[in-house]
Amino acid sequence: MNTLTETQVRLFASTQSWIDGEAVRQLYATAKLDGVRHAVGFPDLHPGKGTPVGAAFVTEGVIYPHLIGSDIGCGMALFKTDLVRRDAKLDRWAKLGFNLEHPWDEFIGDFLVEHELESTEFDAALGTIGGGNHFAELQTVEKVLDADEFKKLGLGKQQLVVLVHSGSRGLGESILRAHVDQNFGNGVEADSFAAEEYLRGHDFAVRWAKANRELIARRFAATLGAEAECLWDGCHNNITRQEVGWIHRKGAVAADSDFVVIPGSRGSLSYIVKPTGDGECHAWSLAHGAGRKWARSDARQRMRERFGMHQLVQTPLGGRVICEERDLLYEEAPAAYKNIEAVIADLVAAGLVSVIATLRPLLTYKTRKAQR
Repeated sequence: MNTLTETQVRLFASTQSWIDGEAVRQLYATAKLDGVRHAVGFPDLHPGKGTPVGAAFVTEGVIYPHLIGSDIGCGMALFKTDLVRRDAKLDRWAKLGFNLEHPWDEFIGDFLVEHELESTEFDAALGTIGGGNHFAELQTVEKVLDADEFKKLGLGKQQLVVLVHSGSRGLGESILRAHVDQNFGNGVEADSFAAEEYLRGHDFAVRWAKANRELIARRFAATLGAEAECLWDGCHNNITRQEVGWIHRKGAVAADSDFVVIPGSRGSLSYIVKPTGDGECHAWSLAHGAGRKWARSDARQRMRERFGMHQLVQTPLGGRVICEERDLLYEEAPAAYKNIEAVIADLVAAGLVSVIATLRPLLTYKTRKAQR
């Protein structure tokens, strides 16, 4: 069995950052699993279901599907639109249907062929956001801090963008459940049939989730009378093979692209950053967002005591929020999340990123009421 003397454990967070003690305990407990060689926590680290969120783990000779959870392929993608800031009509746009919790009205078969995806029982979920912290958000460039790097994005300073956060919906859950039913939630040897079978489904779910984010962006932009073009897609929950071993990311994004988007809450800025450093010390990964400060049940109670629903559908930054599920609106309130500025400051101080630009949320879509 592994011991902590054989495993490198790092937590990239300053003493000023608020990190739940249970999340740190989970980080070290996971580091003790057989075959784990490197365990990394980021400033957005918070407790998960047995294993922490906001972490990456490098293993040797073994994979642990339960570390990344059921929403295989969950992540974010940034799309540029053909809208500019002066086009924004937030009060009118906030009344539009969007219907992103409902199946796409068009023929899904052509979309599957376009993305080389086989048909599954989850076809109707393609192009839908899902619940929890998933969203589609219209944003504008707030401030450019590195003009040279910003120019490389191919994005105009006045151009509006769409940030989508979603995953593989029920597909990923079915893949994990099938693995757990056969292997009881244990890790499996990386060269075993069980690993091969799981990774086949895993890889399909990752591709499915990426296509899902694209279709969500296309639907969202089309409702605004615009088109969307993908600039970047980053997966937060996955297992990838590297020369050093298997990287398990749970609420962490790969640091192998020219830029990464690290979002705050719907009431704070998002950051476009450039990965820096050697990669190895932080498992070739970065924080995936601000990270939760309060559990959902705590957020519901705290927010109900302080705010009515009407007070949470407009943000201090002037954005609009479409979320007609009361509990979800409270659970996902900005106050339930950590300070994104502190998270970014920790990453910059650790030499992991430099900031290219910030994005301001204009219109955040969560869900309309259940009935259409």
